[in-house]
Amino acid sequence: MYKLSERAEKVPPSPIRKLVPYATAAKSRGKKVLHLNIGQPDLPTPSEFWTAIQKAQIKVLDYTESAGMPAFREAYARFYNEIYNIPLEAQHFLTTTGGSEALLFAFLTLFSPNDEVIVIEPTYANYIGLGWATGVTLRPIQSYIEDDFALPAPETLEAAINEYTRGILLCNPSNPTGKLYSEAEVRKIADICRRHDLYLLSDESYRDYCYDGEKFFSALEVEGAEDFVVVVDTLSKRYSACGARIGALVSRNTDIINAALKWAQARLAPPTLGQIGGLALLSLPKAHYDYVRDTFQKRRDTLTEGLRSIPGVTVATVQGAFYLMPKLPVADSDAFAQWLLERFDIDGTTVMIAPGTGFFSNPDKGRNLVRIAYVLENSYLEQAVEILRTALNIYAREQVPIL
Repeated sequence: MYKLSERAEKVPPSPIRKLVPYATAAKSRGKKVLHLNIGQPDLPTPSEFWTAIQKAQIKVLDYTESAGMPAFREAYARFYNEIYNIPLEAQHFLTTTGGSEALLFAFLTLFSPNDEVIVIEPTYANYIGLGWATGVTLRPIQSYIEDDFALPAPETLEAAINEYTRGILLCNPSNPTGKLYSEAEVRKIADICRRHDLYLLSDESYRDYCYDGEKFFSALEVEGAEDFVVVVDTLSKRYSACGARIGALVSRNTDIINAALKWAQARLAPPTLGQIGGLALLSLPKAHYDYVRDTFQKRRDTLTEGLRSIPGVTVATVQGAFYLMPKLPVADSDAFAQWLLERFDIDGTTVMIAPGTGFFSNPDKGRNLVRIAYVLENSYLEQAVEILRTALNIYAREQVPIL
């Protein structure tokens, strides 16, 4: 009998996508599904992206260099200098197939099998999958909705360090909680890494989504951290260009970039069209980022206020990204999310959300949490709130709720 690998059998399915068959079935029955499960912004991809590809007049869609087009990496460096005021050069960038590949390359380059990496949970579900794929053990430190998913105390983080610990993985702002870590907090984490010879792997995919006037502070801005800070970046969220599949691994430690290049060579090259269009996107003026931030801040306010008006629902303060992770009065968020797709609608419309269990290393955690992405316009978010309000009321009569 043929057997699958142990990692294939044990890796958990994505909580973001595992309910897709139920959504597909709902649509086949004529239902409309409001997708709040996945981080796909609905804003139009800027026209400059399409114009750049049309102007290229490509006759042969060939490979680029494994590290990415030199012009693209130079544009990335200019972008960081001019928009973020972070001085970097093209040699500090390795172009990747989205932020996901940048994370994979980072895991493969910085850590060995059985090494441990500290993460703050709830955490981005794909980190858990990458741990299984690479043999790296994630050591979770819990944050709690009652504390607005605040960063655990430095002494708590340090207490988790052992002889196998090789790094701290931070998602800032956080996917899935929307928590924004301050300059002081980033500096504290960097200080821990410096004192214990750990890598600080900072996923900054959502740095353009910071609200209420809060200023984002990048791990790349920590002085004296050049050797151990590695950043994951992507064009996907910043420009509503998820399908372009373009991102970057960023570090001033060129030994890391050059080592990761070997993995990039193994996969040949990042997408050519994405880089051509991305060149134009990286040249957009600051007004683009202001528009995106202001649009999503209004959506956050709509969804947060709406959910807080539902009896039994708890919502933490959200300062960044475009996710929030409310606590619902249900015993099993997986069952509730499936029930929404299989058995519930209002006037033919239902909502797809991501169960909270998939954002924890231990699937027994997060059973009354869900991740909701506010990636649709306000009218749809208002509709989603009313669907959830009615659904929770009906579901409570059918199930045994957690109060």
